Amino acid sequence: MHAIVIDKPGGPEVLAWRQVPDPRPERGDVIIDVTASAVNRADVLQRQGLYSPPPGASPYPGLECSGVVAEVGPDVEAFRPGDRVCALLTGGGYAERVAVPWQQVMRVPEGVDLVEAAGLPEVACTVWSNVFMTARLRKGETLLVHGGASGIGTLAVQLAKAFGSHVVVTAGSAEKIARCLELGADEGIDYREEDFSEKVRADVILDIIGGGYLAGNVRALKTGGRLVVIGMQGGTRGELDLGALLTKRASVHGTTLRARPVDEKGVIVRGVVDNVWPLLDAGAIRPVVHARVPMSDAAEAHRLLESGEHVGKILLVG
Repeated sequence: MHAIVIDKPGGPEVLAWRQVPDPRPERGDVIIDVTASAVNRADVLQRQGLYSPPPGASPYPGLECSGVVAEVGPDVEAFRPGDRVCALLTGGGYAERVAVPWQQVMRVPEGVDLVEAAGLPEVACTVWSNVFMTARLRKGETLLVHGGASGIGTLAVQLAKAFGSHVVVTAGSAEKIARCLELGADEGIDYREEDFSEKVRADVILDIIGGGYLAGNVRALKTGGRLVVIGMQGGTRGELDLGALLTKRASVHGTTLRARPVDEKGVIVRGVVDNVWPLLDAGAIRPVVHARVPMSDAAEAHRLLESGEHVGKILLVG
């Protein structure tokens, strides 16, 4: 098979489409003929040498994919060759084939294009596990989503609205805010023009920025608020006002998805299938795709992601 190989850290130009050995199914594995994958910030960090795959994971980038089951390993009963699936990966999505534990595989929702399904697993599992499992967002509460036009943001907006929450987003342009409002956001804040911490009070904040937003996030929390930090685009360090945190009886959670054990990922995947997939089946929410790029041209897809001009997911099509 072919896969995107990273020989040394660097810019997008280090991503090379090369012939590599086919994956073999271990016990409990599903082998997927990959139709499409998607680009995530973690892939960029891996390319730059800043986010190595966990031990035992595929060395190739790609944290999600869609495709058709080619074969299954021993002890796999939930899937059969020919099934149309998408999967949450620990790595290896930028390839023609990938091996993944069956617990991380999901059937493609009704009415969702097989290519577009590649952009669902990482964002759906991230939003469900952080906003609903960790932060326990409830009907009627206010959710603040930083980076509302991102792949994670566009799904978080739709899912929170579907569950009856008030949604506020930050984004970097009027055009991006307009797209978020079209998806159901109630309010939008241009972070280049306004201080979000002066404009909103939220029960839950989903933050991809990290250290640079820590102080502002605490100011923006309501009493009993929950801040979930899932990214570090704004740095790894920030000042935490413990007095404000204690007075508000608020909490700060930091989470990652990639390095979790298979069983933990399986619990999240089941939650997604039970709670998110029915909304996709009914057309109440939808994947938002900015562009489809040939997988062999992954470098161009990375350039597009790093430009910050996209709204939704950038897909790599095999």
